[in-house]
Amino acid sequence: MIWSKVPVRAWFATLGIGCLGLVAIGMELQNLLRLAPCPLCIFQRLLYIAIGVVGLLGWVMPSGRLLWSALTVGLAGLGLGVAAYQTWMQAYPHLAPECSFTDPNAIESLVDWLGMQMPSLFLATGFCTSRDWEFLGMSMANWSAVVFAGIVGYAILLFRSRFRN
Repeated sequence: MIWSKVPVRAWFATLGIGCLGLVAIGMELQNLLRLAPCPLCIFQRLLYIAIGVVGLLGWVMPSGRLLWSALTVGLAGLGLGVAAYQTWMQAYPHLAPECSFTDPNAIESLVDWLGMQMPSLFLATGFCTSRDWEFLGMSMANWSAVVFAGIVGYAILLFRSRFRN
C-alpha cells in the first residue's frame, strides 16, 4: 500500500503537530471570540496536549510505535468519552448536572489546579452546557468528539500497520 512507504516518524510527527495545532487554534478562537471554556473543555485541551506530546515522542523514538499508539488510543478514547458526555450535556441541559454546581469531581479538581498554575492555558470560566460557538451546526464539543474519534482510528492504524522506520 502506498501509505506504508511513509516513515512511521512522519505519521507520529503529523499526529503531534496536529494535536498541538488544535490546541493553538482553540486558544486563538477563545481569545478572538471571547469564549469561556468549561472544565470539560479544558480537560479535552489537556488530552490534546498529552496526545501531541505522545506523537512527538513517537517521532523521536519510533521504535516504541506500539506503546505510543496504545497510549494515543487510550488518551483519545478518554477524550472521545469526555466530548461525548459534554455533547450529551449540551443536548439535554435540563438533565445534566452542571459543572461546578456540586462538589468538584476529579476532572474539575485537576482543571482547577492547572488553572491556578497556568491560567492563560487552563483557566475554566464557562459552563459545560453552553454552546457559545458553533460551526456547521456543531458545537466545539461535537467537533472535539469527531476529532478524538479520528485520532483513535489513526492510532489504531499506526498500531496495526507495518511502516518503515
